[in-house]
Amino acid sequence: MDLVIEKSKLAGRALIPASKSHTIRAVAIGSLAEGISSVRNPLSSADTLAAVEAGRAFGADIRAGDDWVITGVGGKPAAPDNVVDVGNSGTTLYIAMGMAALVDGWTVFTGDHQTRSRPAGPLLDALKNLGAEAFSTKGDGRPPLVIRGRLKGGKTALDGSQTSQYLTSLLISCPLAKGDTEIAVTNQIERPFVEMTLGWLGDQGIRLRRQGFDLFQIPGGQSYRAFEKQAPGDWSSAAFFLCAASITGSELTLAGLDANDTQGDKAIMDMLRQMGAQVEVRGDEVAIRGNGLHGAEFDLNATPDALPAMAVTACFAEGTTRLINVGQARLKETDRIRVMREELTKMGANITELPDGLEITGSKLHAADVCGWSDHRVVMSLAVAGLACDGETRITTAEAVSVTFPSFVGLMRGVGARMEVG
Repeated sequence: MDLVIEKSKLAGRALIPASKSHTIRAVAIGSLAEGISSVRNPLSSADTLAAVEAGRAFGADIRAGDDWVITGVGGKPAAPDNVVDVGNSGTTLYIAMGMAALVDGWTVFTGDHQTRSRPAGPLLDALKNLGAEAFSTKGDGRPPLVIRGRLKGGKTALDGSQTSQYLTSLLISCPLAKGDTEIAVTNQIERPFVEMTLGWLGDQGIRLRRQGFDLFQIPGGQSYRAFEKQAPGDWSSAAFFLCAASITGSELTLAGLDANDTQGDKAIMDMLRQMGAQVEVRGDEVAIRGNGLHGAEFDLNATPDALPAMAVTACFAEGTTRLINVGQARLKETDRIRVMREELTKMGANITELPDGLEITGSKLHAADVCGWSDHRVVMSLAVAGLACDGETRITTAEAVSVTFPSFVGLMRGVGARMEVG
């Protein structure tokens, strides 16, 4: 599917859909809990529905209507009847790996071609250290993966330099291990996502001790209880609207957002303020007005998903912007550092690829035919760029937006974007 965009002026109000990260954690914890849980306002997308299918594979009964109702397995997930295919969802893969280590039986994981390229070696090693059997069928630490429990507990080291999702997986599963667990972590990146997981555990009354992000001690034999919770709006999705308003000089109001939530990508508000946009929080709404932008330097280690949208924004800012310390962006659905450099160059960007980020000097972009690389955040970021360019921008593989933001085109058109599927 192609997406065609023309220069647009935006105005109005958009209700941002629910957080993917919160929704997937809700599905995992509800699936492991005792009793019936309710998730209000969940995000229904390809990634979150992959989490639903994984929960069902482990024996949870999940009814995915307007609200999602989950009857959990009471800490005793069943061996799946078939291979668990997580599609494009890396978050589902890593969290479900920990769940599989609680099963008295074998689980086999696969995914699409992008997921099969994702590294899982550090998490496989940690699960083995804690009593599970875990290996990659190709011996390269990447899916397909095979895991067998039960998780016993013990001590393990974990390298957190590639993703926060390894630690999240262990934090969710280890309370249900037979014995106590100690995790010594090095180089933990994406810390707001870890804080999100810890927030869920805290709400559940899970006991643990921690020393910052370096050491976690988790008593075994704990349990999850049924809950009723609403998923907050997704700051990662809001980023595209915030950046679109900034580069087109538009005024937008975004609803359904919690500025006190643990999501790291809310930091994009401060980034855009530093570049010259006017941003105001009004309860659960954020009002933004684009203004003349200027370059700045941003450390995106905690917010790697912001890189594609911020790279586009930097193209329209006076001076030079550096997006740094975000090498893990190369390990997402695509190598987003390389891909954003290649595609924005086609549109006339003055952009240099760094080992751990991008350096961008503002210049006038022009419409072009570009590739979305089947990466939802790349597609949506290039669409934002097209809104500020004369002419017609065409983006291939635009069907990828369904991974996290199926309503993206409709919401953009609702605030005035000239954007069509074609």
